[in-house]
Amino acid sequence: MHSSTKFPNSCTLPASCNLRPHPPKTEEEMDDRVRLLLVTFPVQGQINPSLQFAKRLVKMGVSVTFVTAFSALNRITKSASATPQGLTFSGYSDGYDDGSILADPIGKETTDNGPKAAKLHVPLACHPRALSVPSTFLWIQPATILAVYYYYFNGYRDAICSNTKNSTSAVELPGLPLLTGNDLPSILLDSGAFDWGALPLLEEHVGILNDETNPKVLVNTFDALESGALRAIEKLNLVAVGPLIPSAFLDGKDPSDTSFGGDLFQYSKAYIEWLNRNSSESVVYIAFGSISAVGKQQMEEIAHGLLECGRPFLWVVRSPDEEKLSFTRGAEQLFHEDLNS
Repeated sequence: MHSSTKFPNSCTLPASCNLRPHPPKTEEEMDDRVRLLLVTFPVQGQINPSLQFAKRLVKMGVSVTFVTAFSALNRITKSASATPQGLTFSGYSDGYDDGSILADPIGKETTDNGPKAAKLHVPLACHPRALSVPSTFLWIQPATILAVYYYYFNGYRDAICSNTKNSTSAVELPGLPLLTGNDLPSILLDSGAFDWGALPLLEEHVGILNDETNPKVLVNTFDALESGALRAIEKLNLVAVGPLIPSAFLDGKDPSDTSFGGDLFQYSKAYIEWLNRNSSESVVYIAFGSISAVGKQQMEEIAHGLLECGRPFLWVVRSPDEEKLSFTRGAEQLFHEDLNS
């Protein structure tokens, strides 16, 4: 991870990193001398903010190639709306793409564009150091979470782990307010729920940051929300570039930007119609992401709590987790009838 954040032709992300949208660029106006390769892990929670950041860069006149695994890319392109001019997609094999063989996308970018190619990458993605490609790090979670992971791998592991066993005791980390076990990332509370190797990958990325001198990290947050956390790690230069959400829900400068555009699943109109029949801010929404594992007992407790609260709710449950729920037949039938009525 190179500490230099100067992209080709002195295209630099300043300390303020004011990535306000500009009028859309035409094909002729796109600066082809500045091309960024943005690589992301193939899960929805990584794809959404990364793709939104790519769209924001495109509006600044930067050509961006968005790279993720074929297993996700093939599904994104099926659900994506019109692709902005200047944004292209490429893929890599993660072993789940029906035997597709991938030519090295980083090599292709650096070959086509020579030393002018730059790479922007996100957590859990390959690192460009071996290719001597200038790069920076995009962290798609809050700055506070990054600081917790950073200190976990830099001398505070025992202090943090002792608090995972006691949700009420507090741990003091440099630059952060007192945190209890309930405030810590769930991966630190139960690493077994992430047995695919998330912690070693995070440790590897933190190690890369430690090897650099004052590396700049782009963070999906904003100063007014996390002014302290953005300055909590003396060795890192954290720059707020968020919130990375569609413009229509942020500043309204681009009313047409109403979707991330990278859905991995086709949505049903049935739940949209059901939501529209409920009053504003009345529906409870529950989702645990693509990776985290929720036990049967916890699923049951959540289910009973939702049913007893008496509020309409929309709960995203992955297919393998459905068998963990033992709703009474009557309650389940009532819910489906309400959704389809």
